[in-house]
Amino acid sequence: MKTGMKTGMKAGMQPLDLSLYLVLDPDLCGGPAGMVGTARLAAENGATVVQLRAPKWKKRQWLETALELKAVLAPLGVPLIINDHIDIALAVDADGVHVGQDDLPAEVVRQLIGPDKWLGLSVTNAEQLAAVPNEAVDYLGIGPAYPTGTKLDAAPVVGLTAFAELVEKSWRPVVAIGGIQLGNCLPLMQAGAKGVAVVSAICGQDDPARATVELLNMIRTPFSAK
Repeated sequence: MKTGMKTGMKAGMQPLDLSLYLVLDPDLCGGPAGMVGTARLAAENGATVVQLRAPKWKKRQWLETALELKAVLAPLGVPLIINDHIDIALAVDADGVHVGQDDLPAEVVRQLIGPDKWLGLSVTNAEQLAAVPNEAVDYLGIGPAYPTGTKLDAAPVVGLTAFAELVEKSWRPVVAIGGIQLGNCLPLMQAGAKGVAVVSAICGQDDPARATVELLNMIRTPFSAK
């Protein structure tokens, strides 16, 4: 299993820092403009990855918002990851794609996006973990770690003990996903996660910038003495 908080290098790219992975929610953020504004504030204050996720949107809205996000995030050096939609990722030259178990197989996605974009895969249990094509995938999103209300089709909660076991068996860096807030993120880092993926902990907060800083300070606590 890889160590450290960053995963490997891509040609011409910095290592992928999974520490604080923001997944945008159009409802919590108040629509496309709110998503772009939230992403900007989060990126300026330490968020290390931003993912565009909007399951109910039509393609045109995906494209327009992805282009705006890319324009905001690229100057800050924060990667833009597109959830599920490989065509949108390619159209805007996003930094990567994240897929789930019911999406295109990771090997196929890798063929489509090429070797120089990041690819993340969601995993819920040991069976799925054993089937991960490690040569195709750069990182895993394991969860839901806790109950979540932002993904209606989420799998059953993994729980901290099982999460730690899955992280230990993973050959790829792991970002924890699902129900993560300021008050419950630290145990996931202590269990071996290289970062946490958050939605409502930043999206919809009165002060997204402050929320980002507080989360970053918390998740880096286990590493502060190293």
